[in-house]
Amino acid sequence: MVFDLDLIKKLYSEMPAKVDAARKALGRPLTLAEKILFSHLWTGVEPVDFERGKAYVDFAPDRVAMQDATAQMALLQFDTTGRKKVAVPSTVHCDHLIVAKTEGKQDLVKAVTDNEEVYNFLSSISNKYGIGFWKPGAGIIHQVVLENYAFPGGMMIGTDSHTVNAGGLGMVAIGVGGADACDVMAGLSWELLMPKLIGVKLTGKLNGWTAPKDVILKVAGILTVKGGTNAIVEYFGEGATSMSCTGKGTICNMGAEIGATTSTFGYDESMSRYLKATGRAEVADAADAIKDYLTGDAEVYANPEKYFDKVIEINLSELEPHLNGPFTPDLATPISQMKEAAAKNGWPTKIEVGLIGSCTNSSYEDISRAVSLAGQVSDKGLTLKSEFTITPGSELVRYTIERDGYLSVFEKIGATVFANACGPCIGMWDRVGAEKAERNTIVHSFNRNFAKRADGNPNTLAFVASPELVTALAIAGDLTFNPLTDTLTNDKGEQVKLDPPSGDELPTKGFAVEDAGYQAPAEDGSAVQLDVKPDSKRLQLLYPFSAWEGVDIKGLKLLIKAKGKCTTDHISMAGPWLKFRGHLDNISNNLLIGATNFFNEKTDTVKNQLTGEYGTVPNTQRAYKAAGVGSIVVGDENYGEGSSREHAAMEPRHLGVRVVLVKSFARIHETNLKKQGMLALTFANKEDYDKILEDDTIDVIGLTSFTPGVPLELVLNHADGSSETISVNHSYNAQQIEWFKAGGALNVIRAEFAKA
Repeated sequence: MVFDLDLIKKLYSEMPAKVDAARKALGRPLTLAEKILFSHLWTGVEPVDFERGKAYVDFAPDRVAMQDATAQMALLQFDTTGRKKVAVPSTVHCDHLIVAKTEGKQDLVKAVTDNEEVYNFLSSISNKYGIGFWKPGAGIIHQVVLENYAFPGGMMIGTDSHTVNAGGLGMVAIGVGGADACDVMAGLSWELLMPKLIGVKLTGKLNGWTAPKDVILKVAGILTVKGGTNAIVEYFGEGATSMSCTGKGTICNMGAEIGATTSTFGYDESMSRYLKATGRAEVADAADAIKDYLTGDAEVYANPEKYFDKVIEINLSELEPHLNGPFTPDLATPISQMKEAAAKNGWPTKIEVGLIGSCTNSSYEDISRAVSLAGQVSDKGLTLKSEFTITPGSELVRYTIERDGYLSVFEKIGATVFANACGPCIGMWDRVGAEKAERNTIVHSFNRNFAKRADGNPNTLAFVASPELVTALAIAGDLTFNPLTDTLTNDKGEQVKLDPPSGDELPTKGFAVEDAGYQAPAEDGSAVQLDVKPDSKRLQLLYPFSAWEGVDIKGLKLLIKAKGKCTTDHISMAGPWLKFRGHLDNISNNLLIGATNFFNEKTDTVKNQLTGEYGTVPNTQRAYKAAGVGSIVVGDENYGEGSSREHAAMEPRHLGVRVVLVKSFARIHETNLKKQGMLALTFANKEDYDKILEDDTIDVIGLTSFTPGVPLELVLNHADGSSETISVNHSYNAQQIEWFKAGGALNVIRAEFAKA
């Protein structure tokens, strides 16, 4: 089944003229990213040389994708807009709520029972509004999108930060919050800060133990977790065209870990092969007809320094396998240096668990290369030294690798195959013994490795690597094992060396599946009734947030001054909290419980200024809300790094936080705060972070003349009676200021629809 073929053909018929017009308007060659952006300008927006990193531009994405955890809030918001049907093709994918514990089949049965209320809601609301629904077990959103919906030259937004995975098929695919998705589904334009452009030139060719994953692990080490913020990363060169389409997807997927708006590759033969292998030959044929418009201009790639804001060059022939971590995905260590790094840092070298799969590395190629190593365990008289798990990315992949005998090879060495779902990658892993909080090491092929991310244990050191390297390390059971040079002792006492991994880019017999798990929406969903019980613990209908009072906001109490890394996992944890993603009040009980309080170095312990006592962050904020007192959250650099989850913005809004003031924001989180009608501010002088005291009461001055580009002032009223004023910046444009005044972007949408 080919989805959206007419949409794709229409886009391709119009794209050459739009790209030619943009090239003429700018008077220069264009990168691939620019071609896609300019061919998706909102109606009436003329192509000009928008200032990168400064200009806000309205776009018209082709489609929206949502996973079940974020879809709940996105669709609850959409339900309040008054629209009868989504304006662009949209899908929901049930992948986040399945707990990995025993094995795939049992875990899926339990998830369907435990989450029946949520799945029924998502199925019915999808039917009501014309949204495609992928049932639990169908697979992880990003893998399913790559297999069914992604296409070269398209633009997609998705309510998950790893939506960027679709860049592997030449898209500009961007992770957003549910409010952004709501806008697009309602037929409105989508606003984006015109991204800067980072070019990554890949020369040479991957060989031996090196995999596409190592490219992004290397890039993460170069750019760090915020080096790609407000930028699109475009890969090009002979090294790019030599890689598989799914390998490109892996690289784009982890672009979220450098803060990039998205990452992408130009259309090439690998993408054509993948489209044909997944039943979309018609899309490949259509792309072939305009292939010059689906990659950057030759002049750009010949002289990249003239057209990109930053250029990185990596020789794949010389690239070494990497391990990134622990606790951050940008701490990059070549495998040859891991022994020294582990000794220097005191990292436990015994590997307890190796995990492969997830949305980042669960393609047929990934599994086939890993199985080539798993097969050597019995062939060479070895024993698997660590626990080992496999998480297939989709039912299409799972069914095909079972047919081809790969699952039996894994099972033969004692591996566990989990359900086609996110599982351990997002903390949905019921790991035996994790509650003991023992210090231990795991390796995985996922994308993130923040503290507590996988198993809830803050003392689990997680290292990110390719599926091939993870498999080898699990066989050895030793973090310092280098399969390129080291040997293992087999059951005969012999020293044996693992052969380099090998595998097929695509299944030689073709993909196969009995039931992919897709449910098409009703032709007419107007009669569908949504069942949300008033006493439900999982779902809660939404009500509009209050509009701004029209005056400066004064008397704000400091809720928390967060120290160091504060990701969306710290602000709104996943794991067991995922079950409340559709119930704003219940999930607000995890507000900032993972953030470290600057004043006492503890998590979830802050001072209540009304009582002088210390309590949890959510309880303290609820006390402020009950007393009618607003509050402010202060944070460090790259605040809100990580997931796109808008709950991290909606929870503080719901509980009465008025301002979030930080040294710098991660892109998606800043937008989410704006969408919810909050003030997202940054220190004009980052050293002013040190001036914020635990007992401060803070006033925001200048809101009555709130204007783009004009700083605001904060008055810090200290407990000793003194006060001082600091300057704070913001990035609000005129439209975003209207969101603030209205109490949120949804209130603006409702008002516009009411007029219509």
